[in-house]
Amino acid sequence: MRLVPEPESGPPAPRPALGAVEVLPGLVRAALVSRAGELLHRTETAFDAAGPRSCVDEALRAAAEACFRGEGRRPAGVGVAAAGLVDPATGTVLEVNDVPALHGYPVAAVLSALVAAPVHVEHRARLQVLGDRWFGAGRGRRTFASVATGEVLGVGLLYDGAVLAPDGGRSGAHMTVAASGERCTCGARGCWKTMATTRWLRRRAQEAGLTGVTSLADLADRDDATARTVVEEYADNLALGLVNVQQLFAPGLFVLHGEAREGGEPFRARIEERLRRDTAWSTAEPPRALLGDVGPDDVALLGGAGLVLTHA
Repeated sequence: MRLVPEPESGPPAPRPALGAVEVLPGLVRAALVSRAGELLHRTETAFDAAGPRSCVDEALRAAAEACFRGEGRRPAGVGVAAAGLVDPATGTVLEVNDVPALHGYPVAAVLSALVAAPVHVEHRARLQVLGDRWFGAGRGRRTFASVATGEVLGVGLLYDGAVLAPDGGRSGAHMTVAASGERCTCGARGCWKTMATTRWLRRRAQEAGLTGVTSLADLADRDDATARTVVEEYADNLALGLVNVQQLFAPGLFVLHGEAREGGEPFRARIEERLRRDTAWSTAEPPRALLGDVGPDDVALLGGAGLVLTHA
């Protein structure tokens, strides 16, 4: 008979925290995240978006050292939220508009060497929905959409428990919503991003004679009919793309992040009203729009932590 030793007394060793990194044009954010979704440490490092690849290398090194080095800070794994097109299988950023150094950049290999932990890479929009799934307003739901608004635009979709998007991700920003619309940076006309981002809002405000407008927050609190009209038009343009998502996949719940939160309850209600009006014929769950309960700079980082949990 083989004797089994008694287990040692005392509490079990704490499980390592989760690492998250967000790579954007000109900026790297990093965070150490608890398994309950608390950001324990965070940092960000700027780099020259027009510079050589060594600028990205240095920004990643600085962010990794600040967040993941030190007693108790080594993460169980790192999830990377990347802008542009990515290849999750190889952990490579394939292309980011206006950042030549990120074309073909092996972000997983670079980070793995820095932190000595597994690194997983995904498109930012896909990771945003994982942040809401694990730590935000999407907890407990198997189907919903997470929406990034502001300077960037995108939708992540969880459908029956799985993130729904092609490998590498598509954010929806380049879906055509106006056949004869403005020329987009991608070369096509009428992309959703040409009429539902902060860039459009600034231009539209200027055309309406409103000065000093840099974001939705500059318009939301103005007691002015012209400002209200521009805000409502912005909400309608955002809803236009979301209506297409609802008609195709019926996620029911849309969690709004980024600039939409600055519009407050009237902005949220306008988007929800348009969603319900333009999909009223459907027998699916009536769509709802919620303002995200996670800070605009945090949701993609929490999504990176969620990616580590998902792989685990």
